[in-house]
Amino acid sequence: MLEVKMKVKLGLVVLGLVVVMMFGCAKAPQQAVDAAKATLEAAKTAEVDRYFADEYNAAYDSLSAALTEIETQNSKSALSRNYSKANALLASATATLNELMPQVEAKKVEVKAKVDTLLVNVQTEMAAAKKLISIAPRGKEGKAAVQAIQGELAACETSLAEVSAVVEKGDWAAAQDQLNATLAKIASLKNELQQAIDKKAK
Repeated sequence: MLEVKMKVKLGLVVLGLVVVMMFGCAKAPQQAVDAAKATLEAAKTAEVDRYFADEYNAAYDSLSAALTEIETQNSKSALSRNYSKANALLASATATLNELMPQVEAKKVEVKAKVDTLLVNVQTEMAAAKKLISIAPRGKEGKAAVQAIQGELAACETSLAEVSAVVEKGDWAAAQDQLNATLAKIASLKNELQQAIDKKAK
């Protein structure tokens, strides 16, 4: 009788361990990983990476962190694995991208308006720089400096002309980046010219 009871207890223990092994071992969230990767690709196709670069990169980083976390959990014993952190990262990345994709078109309209303003600003600053060149000192050293600035200003004009082709393609993000860079360069050239003019006036 005692032997039977021992066998029953042993059987219950074994059954308990089997249940724990069946339901206590967390599985890697492969379906969530696949969904996040697909969403990331769809977001890139929708140009989320161009018009919401920071948010897209954050989502990409979350996906990368989730994959790293999954590898970390996979290296643990079956009973101690916990994929809750990875699941949270995957859910966050997917939700963010799904929220941003419908906003891309509105963002393009916003960036287009900025591009229109930048085009006017660049043209205005270009004219101002040319005016400074006309009154810049052309002494022994000044002549070479002014010629160098004229060359750089010509490059800015070329860059401005290239923006037209970018705009025709509807790539407002690239146009904005190029115009901002051109505007910054012209501002730098204007500063050099003004310093030369001020130095000559002293």
